[in-house]
Amino acid sequence: MQAFLQFSPEVQAARAAGKPVVALESTIISHGMPYPQNVQTARDVEQVIRDAGAAPATIAIIDGRICIGLADEQLELLGQAKDAIKVSRRDLAYVLSQKKLGATTVAATMICAKLAGIEVFVTGGIGGVHRGAETSFDISADLQELAQTGVAVVCAGVKSILDIGLTLEYLETHGVPVVSVGQPAFPAFFTRDSGFKADFQLDTPEEQARFIRTKWQLGLDGGVVVSNPVPEASAMHNEEIDAIIAQALREAGEQDVKGKLVTPFLLARIKELTDGRSLVTNIALVKHNALVGARLAVALHATH
Repeated sequence: MQAFLQFSPEVQAARAAGKPVVALESTIISHGMPYPQNVQTARDVEQVIRDAGAAPATIAIIDGRICIGLADEQLELLGQAKDAIKVSRRDLAYVLSQKKLGATTVAATMICAKLAGIEVFVTGGIGGVHRGAETSFDISADLQELAQTGVAVVCAGVKSILDIGLTLEYLETHGVPVVSVGQPAFPAFFTRDSGFKADFQLDTPEEQARFIRTKWQLGLDGGVVVSNPVPEASAMHNEEIDAIIAQALREAGEQDVKGKLVTPFLLARIKELTDGRSLVTNIALVKHNALVGARLAVALHATH
């Protein structure tokens, strides 16, 4: 397994020094934001993590290796590539064996982080149960990964393009705890309150770390969702974003957009319909998640 892993010098040095490392996904770079904001955001997020006392490890598949930590030119490559494959659990072996360029989703990043011994992973929002899943069966592999792979995932909840109630039901069925930070409500990515509650509110990194370490010490496999709401100043209004999402979903249906193409289509359309404001919100929430994730990684590190 280790033969597939390639650590960047920064991550290698952090591991040697016994310093906490935070995993970051690369789909947000290749499929989540336009260039050049995607690369700039990736750099900014990495710096937030460094400033909080941890080492960032953006993960991607390049030349048949799982790269744990990316050099500047690799970030640029992903940011501008038109052919990067969106890699989930299903795609990992194919992209590695065929030496294709792959950007890791939440599920694939969790797998790679676990292989690399990284306990905390920061993303924007996790995937979930898509609206209409009772007929389409469109459920993100992220949820199944959370059920089985022991990595704490810091996110701004799930994207409000999904069926949030069913997503939380699915996580409960599979025993995945959903923690909220700073409020009892479960956030909905662009907005702070989805109308649903998280399972537990744990506001400090130390409380979160004790809870997560206890779960794993009990032999309870699987991840933890640490849901961290977008900062108030950058949040969008529920009514506005709901109306825009409804329009974007309608257009996706009319254009027969399916499977892994749905989320990139919707995010791009929402950006257009909000005149770019949704992108500003997206960037703000990822940076905020990076800060919470880095603090959690430092606190978890102290519990070893």
